[in-house]
Amino acid sequence: MNTFSNRVIKWHGESGRTDLPWQINKTPYKVWISEVMLQQTQVNTAMPYFDAFMKRFPNIDSLAESTTDDVLSYWSGLGYYARGRNIHKTACILKDDYSSSLPCSLIELESLPGIGRSTAGAIYSLGFNKSAPILDGNVKRVLSRHKRIDGILKKATTVNKLWEISEELLPHRNYGTYTQGIMDLGATVCTRSNPSCSVCPVEEDCLARIHSETALLPNRGTSKKKREKEVFWLVPIDKNNNVYLEKRPEKGIWGGLWSFIECDEKKELKKIYESKFSPNKTSIKKYKEIEHSFSHYNLKAHVFVVTHKRKLTKQTNIESIWTNAKELQSIGTPKPIQKLITEMSQNG
Repeated sequence: MNTFSNRVIKWHGESGRTDLPWQINKTPYKVWISEVMLQQTQVNTAMPYFDAFMKRFPNIDSLAESTTDDVLSYWSGLGYYARGRNIHKTACILKDDYSSSLPCSLIELESLPGIGRSTAGAIYSLGFNKSAPILDGNVKRVLSRHKRIDGILKKATTVNKLWEISEELLPHRNYGTYTQGIMDLGATVCTRSNPSCSVCPVEEDCLARIHSETALLPNRGTSKKKREKEVFWLVPIDKNNNVYLEKRPEKGIWGGLWSFIECDEKKELKKIYESKFSPNKTSIKKYKEIEHSFSHYNLKAHVFVVTHKRKLTKQTNIESIWTNAKELQSIGTPKPIQKLITEMSQNG
């Protein structure tokens, strides 16, 4: 029977990806880590991170027995750091409640931190070869075009409709192959721009192709211009080129990572510095400006440095450390912060 799912399964056997790092000696654990990494990250970007992560955390026990800092240090550069924190939380739950294994249950998978409906479906299907719909970005694009769903992609009504379609198209067997196949189809053939319809296994009855609407679907709505955010960073440095960092709150950008003292106005820098330290003389100097782009806004940071002789701090409620470029691998710091500390070390 030449159903949608059968054509996707057949195509995957001929043209799908089979040599991605998480597909080699595949386990539910590898599927879980890779699917979380791929939630907001392209495959090519994720691969080296996945390899390094697996080398450091080869199983659930090693992950659960590590610290959040250690996990985040291997997540630095991937962004959306709540994913890394949730992976560690889930590993601890799996070790304590599931004998260090992922549960073969959609309901239980969805109950774990950082695992939503689509990720749970991917783990269930790819990791256990069970039947479950998924709806990641690639699948949304394939289904929107094939069924000519023109509702705005972010709206609940559109998403619910796509979930219905995803479930309706599930095969009666070869669940994992189909899931990998439809994801690969979106990633390599039914691409965001210039899709390769001529080699698509389901192009014959693709309504977007028939109506020449592949460039219009999926409907992402109007894109908003990114807002600009300006901050001021203060970097205390001691005579040995150690820099002072503070742990950011778990909620928000770079949550739970180590970063510089930050404020919204330049005039606050001296007050904040003097409230945390007991300097005899404060000389704050402009170092440089850096720019960094997030998904929702562009950041411009004015970096200031201040040197003093001792690592003396007052008691504060904020967790803080002194560190240097050589120690960065062992703590979770954002890439721009890592880069600045390394640069300062070389210039020092």
